[in-house]
This record gives sequence, structure tokens and C-alpha cells, in this order.
Amino acid sequence: MPHSQYALLRQRRFLPFFLTQSLGAFNDNVYRQAIIGMLFWLGVSSEQKTLYANLAPALFILPYFLFSALAGQIAEKTEKSTLIRITTGMEIGIMSLAAVGFVTQNLVVLLAALFLTGVQSALFGPVKYSILPSVLQPRELTGGNGLVEMGTAIAILCGMILGGSIFAATGDSGPWVAGGMVVTLAVAGHLVSRAIPPAGAGAPDLKINWNPIPESFAALRLAKKQLAVRNAVLGVSWFWFVGTILTSQLPAYAEVNLGGSATLYIFALALFSIGTGVGSMLCEKLSARTVEIGLVPLGAFGMSAFLLDLYLGRPAAATVGGLDVAGFLRQPGSWRTVIDLLGVGMFTGFFVVPLFALIQNRTPKSEMSRVFAGLNIQNSGFIVLAALLGVTLQMESFQLGGVRVSMPGLEIPQLFLALAVANTLVAIWIFTIVPEFLMRFLSWVLVRSLYRLRAWGIDEVPEDGPALVVCNHVSYMDALILAASIPRPVRFVMYYRIFDVPVMRWIFRTAKAIPIAGARENPELMQRAFDRIDAELADAQVVGIFPEGRLTSDGEMAAFKSGVEKILERRQVPVVPMALRGMWASMWSRRDGRLARMRVPRRFRGHVEVVAAPAVDGGTATAPALEAMVRELRGDQP
Repeated sequence: MPHSQYALLRQRRFLPFFLTQSLGAFNDNVYRQAIIGMLFWLGVSSEQKTLYANLAPALFILPYFLFSALAGQIAEKTEKSTLIRITTGMEIGIMSLAAVGFVTQNLVVLLAALFLTGVQSALFGPVKYSILPSVLQPRELTGGNGLVEMGTAIAILCGMILGGSIFAATGDSGPWVAGGMVVTLAVAGHLVSRAIPPAGAGAPDLKINWNPIPESFAALRLAKKQLAVRNAVLGVSWFWFVGTILTSQLPAYAEVNLGGSATLYIFALALFSIGTGVGSMLCEKLSARTVEIGLVPLGAFGMSAFLLDLYLGRPAAATVGGLDVAGFLRQPGSWRTVIDLLGVGMFTGFFVVPLFALIQNRTPKSEMSRVFAGLNIQNSGFIVLAALLGVTLQMESFQLGGVRVSMPGLEIPQLFLALAVANTLVAIWIFTIVPEFLMRFLSWVLVRSLYRLRAWGIDEVPEDGPALVVCNHVSYMDALILAASIPRPVRFVMYYRIFDVPVMRWIFRTAKAIPIAGARENPELMQRAFDRIDAELADAQVVGIFPEGRLTSDGEMAAFKSGVEKILERRQVPVVPMALRGMWASMWSRRDGRLARMRVPRRFRGHVEVVAAPAVDGGTATAPALEAMVRELRGDQP
């Protein structure tokens, strides 16, 4: 039945967790911005401001290096809702200490609490994403991650605005208001977390290694076990690298290049955050509720395009200054900048949400928390590198052993240009190493541009383990349609002449499709195909076949051949019957003759449906029985 990601916000399995993590992100940023607001309210010396500016980021990031590996093991071993309540309980204690720091106006206490906030965030990190596959169906992962990313982006923005305005708005009551607010938010987060339903431990018998150094390397190795997961992890870390450089430059960019006041920086940050939230929310719609990694190349190159235009639109310093938001919007070219910031954020959402969903979908549940711990360690390294590189690239020179070393001395727009080029090169590198990303992008473009696709009952495909998918065969696009509907990778068995269709051949080969021929046509190729089918099933993969053995020439189904029984004789795996509806009107079918006589379909972006039935025991399934099930699913829609 039709489903929207917003329906998750009405369900207990998701809503309490969503609110808990959003309140946590909101409170973290209220706290950090309130410290800055207090320093300016007190009028402290520039030395104290410099001390905070240098220590605060390091104190918050350091726990991720020290405790992420331990946090991953604890999250693997402990029931997840219990662990979330423990970490939100810790937050109450930490924010109580922070309240003391605000009331006594003691920067040392506030920095100590900030370090402990980093510890609590490091402990919460692995369970934040590993809990989603435990409470969501595979087809809900993209929508669930989109909601989480949207909630996080908006919570960070609102937290920064509120935290930064506390002392300006309340004056002498500021310390008490700030202290009371962070404690209240922490208590609210803990109370909400108590409504999170139980979500089992991934590996309850795991023996914890308390030595952080070897365990950190072990977590990083787990994150690199599968090629696609390894590069998804790398992509998420790259997202943090790009985001760190971009957001760290926005305050100076808003003042120097946009000619704005402090409020304009908040506006620029809001545009980026809103764009990220919108992009995250659109992922489910664009992916049709599958884990669609084809959006990742779209996101990567979209980010580069808008970063490039951000440079082209404002290559030099502004000729005016002190503009508020209204004043800025009246300036020539201002709306171009607005669109660029929204665009960078939106395509960032397209980039990162499918990567999180891919990691969750392809990682064993017994390893997932530790994989996300490894991801957090790597993210921290990329954030530190981005901060250092952003500062270094803008330096004109520095002293080294009595020798003055010249540096690029990039202006902020030039830094955006360099980031656009680097983002493009990194994206090309990742997609070259794992062509599955680019393959899925090309198939996504083909399917979404030609059809309006709806899928029904796809959750019948097992989340893990081997399975055989059987479907009627209507057009040359059938494999791509099914691949766009099924959240797991599918190894399709297809007639070798279809496998060799120009352009799509690269897509099929990259998707590890299995070419096959008839026994009379090429018996050796046929035997190799059956051997490879068995090997893929032995490797716990999903294999898709079209048991009719050929495309329909009249829109009607042909009898299923005995090849499906031959497969199940060697390996008895669950069989999921599926049916394609609406493809007979496609320009890729044989409705009007050969493919060479292709024509525009009767209806552009016509409706196509994929319908699945519950899995059948492979030990009892027969070709006639499976054929009857597919005919019933197909109904009277060719």
C-alpha cells in the first residue's frame, strides 16, 4: 500500500527516537552558542575568547577518537533503547555541571562540561544509526534516514540561533536562563527516550575490548570489509569534510563577500541547513522507497555545480557592509547566492542520506554499531583535517625554522572553487572504484525519466540471506525496473543478447548480471550460468530470473520453463514471485514488432507497477505453481 516517510512520525517505533536525537542535537548547539554569547556578554579579554575558540572544537572532537571504539562495542552488546536512556541520563548530569559553569561564569567548568558532552555524543553516535535497521523495514531506511538528517539539520540551526540569543535577550538573567534551559532540554530528552520501544542487541555475547587503540583499528577494518560499504563510509566522511569547510567559512563569507552583519551569517547557515533538510526529505520520493545509491552521484555533482556557481556569483569582496537580511536581498545577484546555498544543501542531502541507508542495509546487524563507531572515528579525522586545511589554504605565508614559506592565500570564494574541484575529483574516484554507484545512477535516470514506478509487497524479499526472485518478462527494461524496486542488489539472469544491448551492457555487467543462452544455442554458456547462479545463492545473494525464457511477443505470459526447478534442485532457497504491470505499452517491449522499430510510448512516464507475493519454500516450489502465482499477481494488466 502507498506509504510516506511522514507516517513514521506517528509511530512509536520511530517518533520517540527521532525526538530524542533532535533534542540532543538542539541542546548541544544551544549550549555551545550560549558559551560564546556569555563571553561576549561578559566582555572578556581577547585571550579568553581565543582560548575558547581553540579549545572548544578540540575538546568536543577528542572523545570521538578516544571512546568511539568502546561505544561501538557497548552499543553492539547492549539493548539499544536501554543504552539511549543511559546516554540521555548522562546528559542531565553533564548539563547540570554546565549550569553550574554558567551561574558561576567559570569557563573551565564550561569547557569540562563541553568535553563530557563530546563523550556523551560519542557514546550515542553508534546507536543513533544502528537502531534504525532494527525498527524500520528495508524500504523505510531511506525515508527514516532522511527524517533523521532533516531533524538534525534543523535542530542544529535552531539551537545555534536560540543559544546565541540567550544573553543578548535576557541580560543579567542570562547565566540562570542558559543553565536552566540546557538542563530542561536534557531532562526532556531523557523523558522522551523512555518511550523508545526495546530494540535488541546486535551481538549480546560480544566480549568488550577496553583498549581503545587496537579496537579503533578493528572498527575501521570492519567498516572496510565490503567494498560498497567501505566507500559509503568514505563518502559520509567526505560529506563532513565538505560541510566543515563550508560552514566554517560562512561567518567571514557573509561579512566580507556578502557585505552583511552577524544576522546575515545566520541567514546563510539557515539556507544551507534548510536545503539539507529538503534534500534529505526528497530522497524517499526520488528513490521510490528503495536504498537508491544512484542518488549519490547526482548529489555529488550537484554539490560541485552549486559550489562552482557560489564562486562565480561572488568572486570578490562586497562593496557595501553591515547589511541585514532584507538589505542583502535587495542587492543585485543576492537571489543567485540564496539559490546556490540552498542548492549545495539540497544536493548534500541527496549525497549523504542514501550512503547511510546503504551502510545500514549491507552491514550485518551483529557488526553495525562497530561499523558506525569506525565511521565516527574517520569522520572526526576528516573534520580536523578540514579545519586545518581551511585555515592553511587562506594563509599567505608562515615561518618554519627561520624560513618563511609562501602559501596560496586563497580568498573564501576561491576556497569554494577549490572545494568544488576537489569534490568532483573525489566523487569520480569513488565511482571509479565502485562502479555500482554510477551504474545505479544511470539506471535510476532511465527508470525515473521513462516511468512512474509503484512497488507493492517488496518487503517480502528477505532482508538478508539467499533468495530467488521470479517474474514475468515483458520488456528489455524489466531487470532495471525490478532493480529499482528491490532494496537489495539483485543478480539478474538474462538472455545474453539482452545482456549485450549497447549502453545497458555496462550497467548489466556492473550489476553482476548473469548472461544465459538456450541449451541448443550455447550449452557451455548455459551451464556456466547455472553454476554462477548457484554460487551467488551460496554467497547469500538475491538472484532474479525470468522463467518464461523470452520476452512476450503478444503481451501474454508464456509457460515457465523447468530451469527454475533445476536451480532449486541444487539449492533450496526462498522464492519470491513478482509480476510487472504496465510494461507492455513501453517502447522497450515487442508490442509493435522488433526493438529496432522503437517508438515513443503512448503515455510519457506511464504508470508501471511491481507486485510481489510472500516467499515460497524452495523445497516445494514448482514451475507451474510459481507461474500460477505470477499470473494471479499480474491480473489482467500486461
